[in-house]
Amino acid sequence: QVQLVESGGGLVEPGGSLRLSCVVSGFRTSIVAMGWYRQAPGKQRELVAQVSSGDHTNYADSVKGRFTISRDVAKNTVYLQMSSLKPEDTAVYYCNRVPYSAAYWGQGTQVIVSS
Repeated sequence: QVQLVESGGGLVEPGGSLRLSCVVSGFRTSIVAMGWYRQAPGKQRELVAQVSSGDHTNYADSVKGRFTISRDVAKNTVYLQMSSLKPEDTAVYYCNRVPYSAAYWGQGTQVIVSS
């Protein structure tokens, strides 16, 4: 049974940092491309960071230089380190494969950037 559980979100002031975690069960994250997606209120879900099976990373222009995706193979967990957060980063963040599988969406974790 596949399950992806995101955590680590919260309320943070502009310029602050958060680290999101995605614990995966049911498949090995090391052999597939994984990504972090986000959905802001009234907007479509977008892919913001991805890591390939060969550990190559790619980022949306809006987060490049501020977000870092990584994974721990032993823990089968994918992380998103977010720094220099901006109000426009406010969204629910999800992890999934790249390209995503509709059946794998979890609950997500809410990130609110506000003073």
